[in-house]
Amino acid sequence: MRKSYGIAEIRRLSRLRLGRTLLVIAAVAAVGAAFAVVMNPVGVPASGAANLGGTVNTQWGPLSTADRKLLVAVRQAGLWEIPAGQQAQQRASSPRVREVAEIIWQQHVQLDTDARATAEKLGVILPNEPNGSQKSWLREMSGKFGEDYDKIWVHRLRAAHGAVFTVIAQVRSKTENSEIRAFAERSMKFVNTHMALLESTGLVPRRALK
Repeated sequence: MRKSYGIAEIRRLSRLRLGRTLLVIAAVAAVGAAFAVVMNPVGVPASGAANLGGTVNTQWGPLSTADRKLLVAVRQAGLWEIPAGQQAQQRASSPRVREVAEIIWQQHVQLDTDARATAEKLGVILPNEPNGSQKSWLREMSGKFGEDYDKIWVHRLRAAHGAVFTVIAQVRSKTENSEIRAFAERSMKFVNTHMALLESTGLVPRRALK
């Protein structure tokens, strides 16, 4: 014989079911949190944790503020030099400048991929657009034509490469992180190549070498 329930009894059963459901949800959440701890070994920062400032420990060695700035600087360089390289292949009047632009563009795509992969491994958040100065350089180039375009393109890129070269060298000499050390060495090779290519155009002004 089927048992009948009053309204009060139905409400009591509903509360019991709700309580059991909440307990299950809490248990699942606890398991998920424990799994996250297991999958995130001690010393490896979670996504973005390395951007909190100061030095953090990772399985590849301490990650300093300067180490993070290197990744940001290389990524920032690619954000404007990649479109600048694409533009110069179409607009430069000198065949040599167009040739150099294509090589630099291709290599910056490779370096940018490397920077993003290294940053993801170390939990470093990178910028997604050129900064104010870089945007102004792109606008400046867009307003130039012929030989004027070639000169400003070479000058801006050579000066930018000289600046990032200094950052790479400083980090390479001091970093205690093996991933950053290897990335700095790879970056240095690209930047050295790019400076030599830009200088090969004969358009690098003396002030860009200071």
